[in-house]
Amino acid sequence: MSHHDPNHSHSSGGPKSLVLALAITASWFVIELAGGIYANSLALLADAAHMLTDLAALGLSLFALKISARPATYEKTYGWLRAEILAALANGVFLILIGIYIFYEAYRRFLQPPEVKSVPMLVVAATGLLANLATARLLYRRRNESLNLRGAFLHVLGDTLGSVGAIVAGVLMVLRQWYLADPVVSTMVGGLIIYSSWELVAESVDVLLEGTPSQLKIPSLLADLGAVQGVASVHDLHVWSITPSTLAMSCHVVLRPGADAGTTLSELSRLLKEKYLIEHTTIQAEPENWSVRGGDPGTGPQIRCE
Repeated sequence: MSHHDPNHSHSSGGPKSLVLALAITASWFVIELAGGIYANSLALLADAAHMLTDLAALGLSLFALKISARPATYEKTYGWLRAEILAALANGVFLILIGIYIFYEAYRRFLQPPEVKSVPMLVVAATGLLANLATARLLYRRRNESLNLRGAFLHVLGDTLGSVGAIVAGVLMVLRQWYLADPVVSTMVGGLIIYSSWELVAESVDVLLEGTPSQLKIPSLLADLGAVQGVASVHDLHVWSITPSTLAMSCHVVLRPGADAGTTLSELSRLLKEKYLIEHTTIQAEPENWSVRGGDPGTGPQIRCE
């Protein structure tokens, strides 16, 4: 059996970026909420509501980063790495709910467009955009480190889109007194928020369900394993993600007569690590006529090597 444990680590810049993002978001939530109430602007209030959930989401992301760095134990042999996936899923769900709420409020304003104080709205939206851009810049370089940080970045990106939408609506209302611009722009922003969040939710669920990583093609993987000298067949193959950057695989390999198990396992592990970036592998080597009492049902994909 071959077993490799990857060294799991997070960039120290991730927590620092989240702390700064939290501070900026908290400050501008208060300003934007007050401005939205004063100006009677749905676009500003929607963006302020989004910022409020950002505070919770960024805090959750920071908490998940701390928890996921804990070492593995006998009770949790993979450690707490999946805490980040749960945080990413929660962030994605929050974003979708925000989008739905914006649609609801926009619908009400389509029926009865209220008068909006356009100039104060425009000033608050413009300053909010600057705050959101600063926060987005903090998280942009960290967004690919984990699904969790990506979820936090998407929250901030949604806020940035909200500020842009509020500015556009404010300009239209100042120049043309077209107060329908407020719900129209809010609806567009809500749609973009839902669209950007859906992929995050889908990817988080796929990791939690231990689906095959999208970048891996099982037929190609089986063919490469079967081409290794000494391998007669491969069965019970399972590939999954502990996190998107930490892949794991297990399989049973039937050896040809006379094949050296140590050499074959070493070559299989090297292939998986170098070509497929799978460092956490569990491979059970079996002689050609070996069988489990009661039979081996073979639950995963398999290949017979001629």
